[in-house]
Order: sequence, then structure tokens, then C-alpha cells
Amino acid sequence: MAFSDASLTALRVFREVAERGTLTAAAAALGYTQSAVSRQIASLERAAGAPLLERRHDGVRLTSAGQIVVRRAAGVIDALDATARELAGLPGEQGTVRLGWFPTAGADLLPRALAALRRTYPAITVLSREGGTPALVRALRAGTLDLALVASAPPFRPPDTETPALAVRVMTERGLCVAVPATHPLARGDYVDVADLRGQQWIAGSGDDRVMGVWPGLDERPEIVHTARDWLAKLRLVAAGCGITTVPGSLDAVVPPEVRVLAVRGGPGEQRRVLLAHLPRPLSDAAERVAAALRDAAVSA
Repeated sequence: MAFSDASLTALRVFREVAERGTLTAAAAALGYTQSAVSRQIASLERAAGAPLLERRHDGVRLTSAGQIVVRRAAGVIDALDATARELAGLPGEQGTVRLGWFPTAGADLLPRALAALRRTYPAITVLSREGGTPALVRALRAGTLDLALVASAPPFRPPDTETPALAVRVMTERGLCVAVPATHPLARGDYVDVADLRGQQWIAGSGDDRVMGVWPGLDERPEIVHTARDWLAKLRLVAAGCGITTVPGSLDAVVPPEVRVLAVRGGPGEQRRVLLAHLPRPLSDAAERVAAALRDAAVSA
């Protein structure tokens, strides 16, 4: 069986698996059974004559052959989809950029960048979606995103360990802060001493991001009273006096009036970077303009 005989369905399934990181997640996204996904992957591997996925306890990882296939598959699928749109009489997508972003980037940085882009380059269409940094990195590798805003914490390692390394640009670097109710005793000053964070009640993230929202390196087991995936929900809980949470300094401009965002002193600096990541190849003109708009918005924040 030659690889040219691989079906479009198998390529779509493979790209979804590469992006989602597990067969189960890909099956759920596509509305397939896991066995159907496995059959499509098996047929593609037979056509390729090599394993495309390394099965691990925490999901799957692309082999060298798999990286080649997913990169080429993305181009084939996008070209066929564009052809279908043209045949249907729909406008083409020249100037379209697919952008991923981690949750807090959508609160301020992303809207300001897109508003500026509409004023300067109204012909560029940006299709964006939110996700956690690991999922966004997988989407870049799978070719379903052109650019991704991802978060990075010390020691600022690369977004993943795959080769070739992703290209990254530092958009901004700022200190981590805490958000407290305006009526909280900690809100009386302009900053918080790290020692004053002991014994506080915390609002943390949920799922894999459960520790997010708790100050790093506390010398005690934190008391987590609420968990929430959504940052707006976290801030509204803070405003209601239900606890405190960590936030990047960039959120200061969009917090509710009942919340104060304070710097933390008295301990090691907790810096956070916003990175713009993409595959290590030249970007299209449209993607470069989106990148420039994001950089300008980050610098002006």
C-alpha cells in the first residue's frame, strides 16, 4: 500500500490526534469511537510503512515520521478545504491567520491587538481560540495554528522538547501579582509582603492548572477554597471576598473595581513571560502583521 493511497479521513483523524495528544480526546472531538480512530491511524501507518505515533501512558507522541506526515497533512487538508470553499462560491481565505492564546491573554492583550489590526489591516482575518499552553503547542506542531500566545515561567524552558525547536518571541515579561478584595486587610498598602500570604484562602485553577492562582513557593500547604478554570470567575470570586488569587500584572487594567492587584515583595521575584510561538519557518505577511500588532499591544500595556 503506497502512502498516496492514504485517505483524507485518515489524515484528518491523524492531525486531530496530533493536536489533542490522546486518541480518546481526538475521538471525542471528531464524534468517533476510539476504535474507529485507532483503525484510521493503523491504516495511515500501513500506508507510511512506519510508526507515526509513540504510545505512552500519558497519551501519544509523534515519531519522526509522524512529524513529517502531520506537517504535510495540514497543507493538504487546508488546500482541499480552500478548494471546496471556492467551488462553493465562498471567498478565499488569503490573509487568514489562525491564532491560539492562553486564557489571561484574552482579557486584555488579544482584544487590543485585534482592534488595532482591524484599523490598520482590515483585510486580514484572524481566527482565534483559547487553550492551555501544552494544547496550543501541540496545535502548532499539528499545523492547525499559525501562531500561539503561550505563558512561560522560570526557568523559562522551551515550550516543548520536540525538534526542530519552535521559534519564540518574548512579547512581555512582568512580575506575578496577587488579586485581593478591596476590603481585605492586605489591600491597605501598595504591595504585599510574601510573609503576609501565609494563612490566606486561595482561589486556584481547576484540572491540570489547579496550582495556578496560588503563590509559588509558599512554605505551607495552601488552603484552596475555590477552584475555577475561567479567570473572570476567579476575579469575581475575589471581588465577592471569597479568597485571593495570583494574576499577571497585565490584568491590572481589567479587574473589577472591587479588586486590587498588588505586587509581592520579600521573596524571590516571580516573573512571567508571554511568548509568541510558531513553527521554525518564515511567517506569511499576514502572520507577521498579526505578530507585530501583538507586540505593539504588549509593549503599550
